[in-house]
Amino acid sequence: MIGTGVFTSLGFQLLDIQNPISIMLLWVTGCVLALFGAFSYSEVAVNFPKSGGEYNFTRELYHPSIGFSAGWVSLFAGFAAPVSLASIALGSYLSFIYPVLNKSVIAVVIIVLITVFHLFNNRISSLFQRFFTYIKVIVIILFIISGFLISNSQHLDLAINQTVINDLMNPGFAISLLYVSFAYSGWNASTYVTKEVINPSRNIPLSLFIGTLIVSALYLSLNFVFLYTAPIEDLKGKLEIGIISADFIFGKNGGQIMGGIISLLLISTISSMIFSGPRVLSSMGKDYKMLNFLVEKENSTPKISIIVQSLISILFVLTSTFEKVITYVGFILIIYTMLTVFGVFILRYKKISSSTYKTFGYPITPLVFLIINSWFLYYVIKSKPQEALMGTLFLLTSIIVYFIMNKFNKSKI
Repeated sequence: MIGTGVFTSLGFQLLDIQNPISIMLLWVTGCVLALFGAFSYSEVAVNFPKSGGEYNFTRELYHPSIGFSAGWVSLFAGFAAPVSLASIALGSYLSFIYPVLNKSVIAVVIIVLITVFHLFNNRISSLFQRFFTYIKVIVIILFIISGFLISNSQHLDLAINQTVINDLMNPGFAISLLYVSFAYSGWNASTYVTKEVINPSRNIPLSLFIGTLIVSALYLSLNFVFLYTAPIEDLKGKLEIGIISADFIFGKNGGQIMGGIISLLLISTISSMIFSGPRVLSSMGKDYKMLNFLVEKENSTPKISIIVQSLISILFVLTSTFEKVITYVGFILIIYTMLTVFGVFILRYKKISSSTYKTFGYPITPLVFLIINSWFLYYVIKSKPQEALMGTLFLLTSIIVYFIMNKFNKSKI
């Protein structure tokens, strides 16, 4: 979860909202949505304990065509696009410090190197991922502590007043929530590797809850430190938020060193997406003959799927801008997370829900998740019609591809 969004999105949010408490409420809203989503996903995952995330869930809950579309979306928008965004962010951070470096070249090289690393066995991939995650969390905690200790901090008015209320009613708040939702994306990632998790009925819910709570605490603290240490005018519209804040905390030279460290921390984000995403492709390969080439031996690394996803990520890096990709990704991903969360109501209606785990706060928590995200989607369609149209066309295309695949499957029986 911790990666591109929290180190890049604040600058875009400040273009529409300048009140510090409104910004913090944005991140609290993101925390609530991720946590409420995790409650619902856990019940769905316990009932359908297979790898593949939304591909598996929506296939079982609705129709195979919806499942295929979800898998298609996961490949492009759920993993390949975020890998490209994290790589672009890493490239932007390093090129900000060393202008001679080309951010697109850095992004492509990083994707290739991590892809090669994950072509080894799962144990090596797991150790690599765990190491970088621990380092990332430690560095972020040290960064937060250092930020609170500076003497020349910014004055932040944290009173809830009419300005805050106006911000909450502003369409800009809903659009800014898109960046926050992207930052929290990944809270559902363990459902993509359910089959490889020991005792999934216990550990999938635990991983979703504990992971979301830890990340939420870090995100709220980190964004407060960004606002506490650097003037809003310096942060507004900027991608390299971490470096700007680090300059005020550690001085110019120390800030550049910390900025370089932060950029390297994004390796963990890229690595986790390159590791998790191909499991969806591999699951699809088992169900559709045209995709059989993606299937590997039982419990082996899905090498071909990893390579395919990484090639798509490189294509995103070379052809899209950061802001357009993040809007496009946010719009289409939220549709399938909403379908999965709504699946809890389907399970209860059909009375097929397992007794192992039940959604905490049902039916309030899934309803709140669905209502807030519907409001958010409405404003995305209204304010970003081009990106919303692209996302809709992409979804329709995936349905068409499904029927082609299905026809091919039947012709080979």
